[in-house]
Amino acid sequence: MGKGAETRQAILDRAVGLASAVGLEGLTIGRLAEEMELSKSGLFAHFRSKEALQVQTLEAAGAQFVEAVVKPALAVPRGEPRLRALFERWLAWDLARPGGCVFVAASIELDDQPGPARDVLVRLQKDWLDFLAGAVRGAVAERHFRKSVDPEQFAFQVYGTMLVSHHSSRLLRDAKARERARRAFDGLVLAARVPGSSSTGSRHANAQ
Repeated sequence: MGKGAETRQAILDRAVGLASAVGLEGLTIGRLAEEMELSKSGLFAHFRSKEALQVQTLEAAGAQFVEAVVKPALAVPRGEPRLRALFERWLAWDLARPGGCVFVAASIELDDQPGPARDVLVRLQKDWLDFLAGAVRGAVAERHFRKSVDPEQFAFQVYGTMLVSHHSSRLLRDAKARERARRAFDGLVLAARVPGSSSTGSRHANAQ
């Protein structure tokens, strides 16, 4: 990676953190230039517009999510263990950001705002839900989950668990939010398991 590419990556990494804290609307070229101690004109040469900055920040956040959540979980055996790894790393991702998950914050801002940034966010979130559903199918194929389990419904409910965990942790300051999220996830897993089977992995084996 050349110096220019390294600089651009550093800018986008900072932009993701800033967007988590102040939202996409609060992420401006001027604000980012101040954070990076760079000239506004120099940053403008990289992004040209606030909209382009928002789009590239979301793309960068998606790449970070893959590195922090998806790739490590793929190293875990398929089925319930991998699904647990995905969930635990997703929890850790939300808690590690200054304002929580950047995608949750962006969803509130962009849900009724058509445009390129919303299109990127929708694609990223649909891809993630599809990936979660695929992990559930893996648990069915490994005979950890019943054949009758609806992968899309399971993914929907896990996503809902993460959203309420974010809300409880960030807004309500519930110190037990993470543990409540784990209990909710355990309930989904227990209901999905093949009758008579036991857990295929330690509950906190993949916690970070």
